Amino acid sequence: MTPAENPRERLSFVILDRLRGWLGEDTRKPELVLHRALRLLAKWRAETLKGPAMRATGGVVWSGPFAGMAFRQGATEGCFIPKLLGCYESELHEHWLSLRATRRYAAIVDVGSAEGYYAVGLARLFPEATVVARDTESKSHPMIRQLAIDNGVADRLDIGGLFAHADFAAFADRPTLVLCDIEGAEKELLDPLRAPALGGMDIVVEAHDGMDAAISGTLTLRFEATHDIVVVHERMRDIDLPSGYQPRDSIDRWISVWEFRSSPTPWLVMRARAFAR
Repeated sequence: MTPAENPRERLSFVILDRLRGWLGEDTRKPELVLHRALRLLAKWRAETLKGPAMRATGGVVWSGPFAGMAFRQGATEGCFIPKLLGCYESELHEHWLSLRATRRYAAIVDVGSAEGYYAVGLARLFPEATVVARDTESKSHPMIRQLAIDNGVADRLDIGGLFAHADFAAFADRPTLVLCDIEGAEKELLDPLRAPALGGMDIVVEAHDGMDAAISGTLTLRFEATHDIVVVHERMRDIDLPSGYQPRDSIDRWISVWEFRSSPTPWLVMRARAFAR
């Protein structure tokens, strides 16, 4: 099989060509070039580790609140292996379980649902809820649908595109959880002045402070009068890997739980005091 026929070899040559281009650029700031190269090589290695991780897990989430969820289609953006291992955004695990123990949602609105990891995972975790999965990238919609079918929750998923301020009103009379991960646009969307129904909904939002340092503070000010807010910061991953997936190289183990973040993305877990019941 030639490199052109072997996807792994083809990817390796693409990465090598890109590195050659970077290293041929102006290197008066070598640290910037080397940092870009480090991230690119780490992503390349993560791609090559997908196969071993899939074989070890059988394409089923290994641990965490979504353990047992079939997850074979891959990710539309960002990392894949941490989701498959179940350690993805593990800082939130205790909060998902706490919400499961204390809340009964009729609806879960997942804005920025990507391939459906959270939409389907939360549908499994909250079997009484209908999940509204929204992503402006229509290419993700078939993946969400297939993931829902694979996990037996397709009848409770509503898949679509853009979600706007006015759309929150449809859930005003129902116990609702909003999950929001929209790459900085959360500052625009999560505005209780433009969407008053948010005042009675639980909200978990990833605040992309690396894109706009004011996001966390702005959202906190908007909701502190109506919600109890916990700020959750990223932590190092601590996970027992599956017995069939034990890379000998410690770098491979680190890369296996790396989520590709390049800047701070704290989460705000906001519980509505006047939660609709």
